[in-house]
Amino acid sequence: MEQASSPGQTYKIVDVCLLAGKIMLQNGGETYRVEDTMTRIAASYGLHHTHSFVTPTGIIFSVDGSDPTKLVRISTRSTDLHKVTLVNGLSRKISNGELDLQEAHRLLLKVDKANLAYPVALQIAAAAVSSGCFTIMFNGGWPDFLPAVVTGGLGFIGFLIFHRYVLIKFVAEFLASFIIGMLASLFIWTGLGQELDKIIIGSVMPIVPGLLITNAVRDLMAGHLVSGLSKGAEAFLTAFAIGAGIAVVFSFY
Repeated sequence: MEQASSPGQTYKIVDVCLLAGKIMLQNGGETYRVEDTMTRIAASYGLHHTHSFVTPTGIIFSVDGSDPTKLVRISTRSTDLHKVTLVNGLSRKISNGELDLQEAHRLLLKVDKANLAYPVALQIAAAAVSSGCFTIMFNGGWPDFLPAVVTGGLGFIGFLIFHRYVLIKFVAEFLASFIIGMLASLFIWTGLGQELDKIIIGSVMPIVPGLLITNAVRDLMAGHLVSGLSKGAEAFLTAFAIGAGIAVVFSFY
């Protein structure tokens, strides 16, 4: 495998490591997985004494010696586990000596720029169907299945629209849950639904931060206290925003 023999080469290796870490962190990767991937890539190219510090909003990576420490700021985060899987696959190829530095950087840039998300229509359909299924799973009746499908689908549409135009993430979740609560109340008021709580619980599930909560627990168990607590706080604020939106509806209902 190629060795880091010059400062310029070292900088390129660090750039590849940071790019891989940035892609994983932006798309739902756990903190310990990001650090482990960067360390393995660096070691594969000859940098065996590296240090990384990863938080949900940034990555700091350094190499022993006189080389400067580099920082990457993470301003936006989403969930795209396909990209995380692709980076893991590239990391394995790098560790096996199958990719040189330039090729690895090119492929990582390709993954970073790729739009691998499912079509919006498919996301909305999945959210709608899963809302109905969650309603049944939470002991709701079959008469509430279609109201939950409609409520969950329209609520998710609202979430996507608000998330695009509202800078504060929690406001989008609050407004989406408010829409869900209003629609569920409307179905009950018109007699098309039977159990308000079951419809609401099933409909809000697509916007509940399940992956964020899971990653927070896994990071805490792995000893990454800063990242674990940060993700836990973000998950708590998201859950609070969802609950607040429903509570506002209940105050009028």
